[in-house]
Amino acid sequence: MELDHVGIAVRELDRSLTTWQRLLGPSDGPPEDVPSQNVRVAFLSAGSSHVELLEPTSSESAVAKFLDKRGEGIHHLAFRVPSVDRELSGLVGRGEKVVDAVSRPGARGRRVGFAHPSAFGGVLVEFVEGP
Repeated sequence: MELDHVGIAVRELDRSLTTWQRLLGPSDGPPEDVPSQNVRVAFLSAGSSHVELLEPTSSESAVAKFLDKRGEGIHHLAFRVPSVDRELSGLVGRGEKVVDAVSRPGARGRRVGFAHPSAFGGVLVEFVEGP
């Protein structure tokens, strides 16, 4: 299992993207809307991993609620796995809480799923299928 990306909640994607580009260079592509999570995202390469900037597109999104409660900052860690559904099922089988019972569409055309923060010491963990 490898770290795929670190998700950072931001209020203004374009402003934050400019800031992070000064550190990491150009983004991996144009910002992308992810309707299943009510966010607009942009990725920047950081070695073999990425930084994902997440801007809510709805006040009902989990990222909007995170920003209201905690402000901008690290939102989640994402790990690359062969099967998101297998990871989620394994957690459930061990009695851990999950946000998603099964995988769903995510950014970059990948399947994703989230474990509840209580499963990992208060850290929201995302599983991502992909290369």
